[in-house]
Formats: sequence, structure tokens, C-alpha cells
Amino acid sequence: MLVLASATILALGGCAQVIAEPRVRSALQDAGLSERNASCMAGRMVDRLTIAQLKKLEALGPGEGEAGRPATLGDYVERVRRVGDPEVIGVTASSAALCATGLG
Repeated sequence: MLVLASATILALGGCAQVIAEPRVRSALQDAGLSERNASCMAGRMVDRLTIAQLKKLEALGPGEGEAGRPATLGDYVERVRRVGDPEVIGVTASSAALCATGLG
């Protein structure tokens, strides 16, 4: 019984990641990041952040003067600082840095 419960939890965890990654990628693109950067960052962010933290990012809208223009990785990291969650900021900043250097 314990093995079945463990397998179910692991399967659901993987399922959540499969569902979450496209949503995160789409939200990053909606925030103005390029498709390349959004794809690079989404996988790392889904692996490292909770669903609640990802929802904070999804709810993060553009600030004054940010709507309708492409965002650089630096612009997006600055925008994420408004969330006020150090882990979200750290994961976003490290993901942006790795993707910018081609290591992500």
C-alpha cells in the first residue's frame, strides 16, 4: 500500500510539472521575454519553485510603462522583485543569468 501511495505522489508530481512548464513558458512570453529565454527559464523555474510561487509570478503584471514592450532578462528580474519572495527572486535571477550565458 505504501509503495502504491508513493508511486501516486511521484506520478502526480511529474504530472504537475508537465502541466506547469507550458503555463510558465507562456506567462514569461506574455511578460515580454523572447520565446528562447522563456523556454530556457521555464524548466528551471518549475523544478525549483512551488506552485504557489509560480502563481505569484503568473499574477505579476507589467508595471507602469512596461506593458506592450519586449522585456530584457534584467527588466524581468527587476519586475519579479515586486513579488517580495527571496526564493522566487533568486531562482528567477539565476535562471536568467544561466539562460543569458547559454548555460541554462
